[in-house]
Amino acid sequence: VRRLTLFCGGHLLSLSMQAQHSRLGRHPTYAVTPMRSAVKDLLDILDLEPLEVNLFRGRSPQTGWQRVYGGQVIGQALVAAVRTVDASRSPHSMHAYFILPGDPKVPLIYDVESLRDGKSFTTRRVTARQHGHPIFSMLVSFHAHEDGLDHQAEMPQVAPPEDLPGEGDMRDKLFAKMPEAVRRYYERERPIEMRPVEMDRYSGTKYPDGLFNVWFRTTGRLPDDLAIHQCVLAYASDLTLLDASLARHGRTLFESEFMAASLDHALWLHRPFRADEWLLYAQDSPNLHGSRGFSRG
Repeated sequence: VRRLTLFCGGHLLSLSMQAQHSRLGRHPTYAVTPMRSAVKDLLDILDLEPLEVNLFRGRSPQTGWQRVYGGQVIGQALVAAVRTVDASRSPHSMHAYFILPGDPKVPLIYDVESLRDGKSFTTRRVTARQHGHPIFSMLVSFHAHEDGLDHQAEMPQVAPPEDLPGEGDMRDKLFAKMPEAVRRYYERERPIEMRPVEMDRYSGTKYPDGLFNVWFRTTGRLPDDLAIHQCVLAYASDLTLLDASLARHGRTLFESEFMAASLDHALWLHRPFRADEWLLYAQDSPNLHGSRGFSRG
């Protein structure tokens, strides 16, 4: 089953060129849901340890990365917020700022502040801290379900995932171009499978319209808990947005001369979905200037 989830990730990033170079939701059902080990590892990473009221501790996978992956912090922060809100309300929008690079060697402490508990909407602010300093801040809004008028944009006409090269084919074609850290990442079993539509952009093809479409899903089935799917999607939403800013130029972040970092991230969740079914991430980048790029999807 393929569906388009209408979420929009407005994403600002810093792009520089170098000369030389469980409990995720409220009612988990893990025991009855088969899944691959990488997906289990992802759910373990997103599963936070409660320390005190509205205070949680998260950890990072020990994979050799020098910084914590931004999507991990977004996903963990959303988990923290979800755990402080009644199950009748679901998150619908998040606005986050990355303040300092995360250190994967030490835990992350998530402090949730209750800003509003209204009749229909709930607002939380989540701050992630390491070494005594805030490294990330995110506002999350929750909404109780309400019926009303309904519409959505048409899905882009692109090749279906079944007609695109699998990750094994993509790895074989791009392996030599990947930086060492990225190569190690692709050598491991991973929780998110991706199939880019514009595969030839990794060979230098420029796309004047800047469009970058990527199908993605988890590599194993997830529990039937919407909160888990939302937190996994939040995790995955940061995987390819940075690269989208280079589509017009025929360049990719696999090139060693680029060093990129996320600055801020916004995410809207308009409808229910499953993150273990194919989702199309239709991305573009309206602006890139002064080593700062803006990407959305």
